[in-house]
Amino acid sequence: MSDPLHVAAFTSDPEGGNLAGVVIGEHGAPSEMMAVAADVGHSETAFLAPTDDRMVWNTRYFAPQMEVDFCGHATIAAGSILGTRFGAGTYLLHTNVGEIPVDVTLSNDGAVHVTLTSVAPSQGKLSDAALSEALYALGYDHSDLDPSMPTAVSNAGVNHLMIPLKDRATLAHLDYDFDALRSLMEQEDWTTVDCLVRSGGTEFHVRNAFPVGGIVEDPATGAAAAALGGYLVHYGLVVVPTTIQVYQGYDMGSPSQITVEISSDPQAGIRVSGSAVIV
Repeated sequence: MSDPLHVAAFTSDPEGGNLAGVVIGEHGAPSEMMAVAADVGHSETAFLAPTDDRMVWNTRYFAPQMEVDFCGHATIAAGSILGTRFGAGTYLLHTNVGEIPVDVTLSNDGAVHVTLTSVAPSQGKLSDAALSEALYALGYDHSDLDPSMPTAVSNAGVNHLMIPLKDRATLAHLDYDFDALRSLMEQEDWTTVDCLVRSGGTEFHVRNAFPVGGIVEDPATGAAAAALGGYLVHYGLVVVPTTIQVYQGYDMGSPSQITVEISSDPQAGIRVSGSAVIV
């Protein structure tokens, strides 16, 4: 494996976005990849192994404390590296959840823009007991929830618990019991918890808890943004086709902008786009 590269995804400013590691080369053992991810220290590191086709890559993702079957921001980061090295075009990543097409465009000023297309979204089960336990760990009450949007588990590769809140101020004061939420997430097979506020018809502010990966909070979560797109369609909260904007990381001082395109056929996958910059 080559030395890790560091990329800020969902931003054109190296001071913003979500940092991901990208490692190009043959995969080592899972324990080796996890050790590299822990040493890199970002929420996820993407490991890309070449195939006979330079547009096709076998890809795995590791957080510092676990393998993650699919990671959006590390996919955007990986796409930026592939585009910079091999040129614009559509790359195909073979991941644990299936094939992920990644479109890369390069502008004359050197800016890189990457779009991934997720696997088909789906909805999971959420028991009243699990929701109550999650709210308690997060320090929320049922009265904090937005009654116009359901709490739910949504998947566009991995499971995310969607917690829609009524107001921005509540979201800004996210403070949760790390160990309690991690234990619940391991039990329920949730990869992240997506706390969100709808600030406009197509605009959402989001904070994303990721204790199962050893990370308190993610400043940009492409996989959760894709799952959010599937969730919005499933519950009739948007009219397709549409494009939504997700603003994340602002309360962390690492602003990120994620564009989510939902076509008239969401089962063809949710398109998640953003800029990326090598740091």
